[in-house]
Amino acid sequence: MAELVLKDVAKSYGDVNVLNDIDLDIETGELIVFVGPSGCGKSTLLRMIAGLEKITAGTFSIDGQVMNDVPPSQRGIAMVFQTYALYPHMTVRDNMAFALNIAGKSKAETKATVEAAADKLQLTEYLDRLPKALSGGQRQRVAIGRAIVRDPKVYLFDEPLSNLDAALRVATRIEIAQLKEQMPESTMVYVTHDQVEAMTLASRIVVLANKGIAQVGTPLELYERPNSEFVAQFIGSPQMNLLDGEIVETGAQTRVKTDRGGGTILSDYPSTADDMGARVRVGIRPEDMVRTDAGDYAFEGAVNITEALGEVTLLYFQADAGDPVIGKLPGVHSELRRQTLRMSAPAGKVHVFRDGISLHYR
Repeated sequence: MAELVLKDVAKSYGDVNVLNDIDLDIETGELIVFVGPSGCGKSTLLRMIAGLEKITAGTFSIDGQVMNDVPPSQRGIAMVFQTYALYPHMTVRDNMAFALNIAGKSKAETKATVEAAADKLQLTEYLDRLPKALSGGQRQRVAIGRAIVRDPKVYLFDEPLSNLDAALRVATRIEIAQLKEQMPESTMVYVTHDQVEAMTLASRIVVLANKGIAQVGTPLELYERPNSEFVAQFIGSPQMNLLDGEIVETGAQTRVKTDRGGGTILSDYPSTADDMGARVRVGIRPEDMVRTDAGDYAFEGAVNITEALGEVTLLYFQADAGDPVIGKLPGVHSELRRQTLRMSAPAGKVHVFRDGISLHYR
């Protein structure tokens, strides 16, 4: 059991500042996922928690104990890296037992601990194999097993699935989720660039950008109520459509006239009289778009390309001006190619951003 607290944490390399003002409380039993664009500092932040990178400013504590100057080996943390880093000449059993042997544990205790971890990870039948006789997913499970046997306070995962193919990523992701269910009091911090991993594994997601935290929330909070254009487009695939427009009606609901086709669309986001006439961006996720013949619509355009995926069809509209627009309709709609469509969305699914910030969070 462990609670992690980062307070005003910053990281610099000489004159180059990487992270600023990181304030984050991670509760016991949470699986926190760090996501963000390449170079945003998510792996650096993880390594600072592990003690592999020195904290330039601020404090990091575990269960109330400041860890800034505590060596990595004494923090009660186990880390799983992108690469498996298994000893090729050792069996699975010996790889998993290595840390316990170094710690001077008895043979009986080591055997029991390794076999219990192998059972959790469905590795029992592979204990006497060498790593070269395992698949990539099985090797990663062995790497996770090495962490489990140490019984750490905190588990750190640094993009552990990035070296696996698509099918193995899905299978191993499910196994990590099942492992977390078996270890409900274990605190885990997980770094990934894959938002599917983030959405399916996380108790909460931390989105990093611009040397700091852009937003923290549950997966659905970030998906349904992003606080900025950046988070709105980072979470979700295909990314959220953004349409330029002008507020023409304010109050408990907001009506925006968009530049693409001249239609108006209603949003459940509230606005004030000061917002009247303001230039804004309307955000609609592709899966929330619906066809309409009504006068209220967000966008009108010709379908340039359709991608029929069976379950859904992606509609790519011609981008004569402004950002590209993508719609996602259930079923197969190949016949819509070259047609001009009006697209709308329910008011509860229409996001409005002014100066890049959601009206919902003002």
